[in-house]
Amino acid sequence: MLTIYGVYRSRASRNYWMAGELGIPFKSVPVIQARRLADPLAEDAPINTKSARFLAVNPMGLIPAIEDDGLILTESLANNLYLARKYGGPLAPSDVQEEGLMGNWTMWAATEVEPHAVRIILTYDDRAENTDEGKAKITAAVAALGKAFACLENHLDGHDYIVGDRFTVADLNLAEVFRYAMSQTELFDRHPKVKAWLERCQSRPAFKAMMEVRSHEAE
Repeated sequence: MLTIYGVYRSRASRNYWMAGELGIPFKSVPVIQARRLADPLAEDAPINTKSARFLAVNPMGLIPAIEDDGLILTESLANNLYLARKYGGPLAPSDVQEEGLMGNWTMWAATEVEPHAVRIILTYDDRAENTDEGKAKITAAVAALGKAFACLENHLDGHDYIVGDRFTVADLNLAEVFRYAMSQTELFDRHPKVKAWLERCQSRPAFKAMMEVRSHEAE
């Protein structure tokens, strides 16, 4: 059985959503970020990213990680590409060309979008969005995201989804990266096709189910 390590309020959300889309059984091990605990090494601390038990799974001490039939993978977006390839169906590539495109778009999101989008969401997580420093960070991140948003806006011209005109792992991976920038409504308003695409992705039952579980986790 697939095991997913990580709380829903982390990048593990991507893997939980993917498992839901595929309809596969999985075991959840709710590893929490050590930074959220006063003393992550305390005897009574919940399993976290500094716990020996988790470091045995991922020595980098980062979530998520997945374990599937003895295989351990530790990169959230790659985890989803693997799950799509293994379980098949409409989310998976239908041929080697689609596989290349899905991998390409996923790597693009990881390198060109996520670093800037994460700066936005972390600023909000730190409740610093209204400070001068926080505003400066968000402004810089939004400016840096402009080119990527324009690129995806152009790609979606005449298409509802990223690869193969159907919802695939590429859409799921990118939607979870772009979600980090959702607080910047003006950025999405300037790119209506990106905004409509993200709304389509997030209207899926598996996404809503994942977010429902996430909403009940401690912040």
